[in-house]
Amino acid sequence: MDALPATWSALCVLAFVLGLKHGFDADHLATIDGLTRYNARANPRLAKVAGTLFSLGHGVVILIVAWVAGTVSSGWQTPGWLEVTGVAVSTLFLFGLAFVNVHAVLTTAPNTVVAPSGLKGRLLGRVLTVRRPWAIAAVGMLFALSFDTVSLAALFALSASRFGGVFQALFVAALFVFGMFVVDGINGVWISALIRRADRAAVVASRIMALGVAALSLAVGIFTVTKLLLPAVDAWAEGHSLVFGAVVVGGVMLAFAGSMWAARHPRHVVVAAASASD
Repeated sequence: MDALPATWSALCVLAFVLGLKHGFDADHLATIDGLTRYNARANPRLAKVAGTLFSLGHGVVILIVAWVAGTVSSGWQTPGWLEVTGVAVSTLFLFGLAFVNVHAVLTTAPNTVVAPSGLKGRLLGRVLTVRRPWAIAAVGMLFALSFDTVSLAALFALSASRFGGVFQALFVAALFVFGMFVVDGINGVWISALIRRADRAAVVASRIMALGVAALSLAVGIFTVTKLLLPAVDAWAEGHSLVFGAVVVGGVMLAFAGSMWAARHPRHVVVAAASASD
């Protein structure tokens, strides 16, 4: 608490900057990429705002916590069980998105563009393959049920209460949410544009994109679990969140570049696949 800025303006700036940083968290980026990709062909408009909807749902929880923390003031204590809950929720979605994309590649006809749609009748499919705006926002709300997010919102709320009360607490929390909203929203629009280009390019491109998103989701999920199990890794990762965000973005760009190359050189891909099968 004492390490936070002592002036109102500095606190507001810090809240916005940390919101931007939070939007670059690897689990945010990987999940938004997966949800955007799933809706890219069936509902391009929804895919374009997937990041925005995810961020809105996430922000609602943060604002509610800020309101509660600002109301109870110094009596607020963040429940410790939220850390495990947040890891469980984010890991479920990340591993599930990886499974959905791999399943789609394996079950899609050879001459058809991959569009994940094969798990509608199962519980996992209903949770992960969401096609409604409110459902994507609900995913964002679930991701907010983590120790880091809730404790940060509460910390801002308690600090802001020094400058007036609940209204100030909500204002600072809203700045944090706005920073996150900017990053998540831009990410959704950007990924949607990349996917539309890749899908138009070729059938091969869609498979590479699907497998790239699956690998990315799986890697982030494993890293999330590792941070929970190994405190040393968690402490080290705390100061490198922007680096991880850049790796996620770079991974998506690499998958897109590979898909575009494959679409323009289909013969090379066929030859390589035939050689691998021999």
